[in-house]
Amino acid sequence: MNFAALPARAAAAPGLARWGRHLNATVLVEAGDRAWTLVVRDGVLISADPAAAIMPRFDLALRFAPDGLARFLTSPPPPGWHDLMALMRNGALRVEGNVQPFMAHLFWFKGVLALLREPAA
Repeated sequence: MNFAALPARAAAAPGLARWGRHLNATVLVEAGDRAWTLVVRDGVLISADPAAAIMPRFDLALRFAPDGLARFLTSPPPPGWHDLMALMRNGALRVEGNVQPFMAHLFWFKGVLALLREPAA
């Protein structure tokens, strides 16, 4: 799970910028006691850095159960753990804050987080 390499990998992925072309958000991704902040502008992932330890600033939070994110990132993921909506259905993902950008750009979020699953080039 290499969040530091995620902006470069997202820039190289065809379709992500198009799917998120109107997406402007600061997204907190949290799994257990680990958290990262993703800054997205016009569908381009600008940065993916460790989140501030105290009161991180975000528009939208994706809070994964620690085992939920681990199972989502296995390649291939087991049935029911392959998709963000499936994780929500299983109780392994909570979406908090302004959920409108998440729902409006769901393919972008699915695509970017699936990049964490692939081995680094």
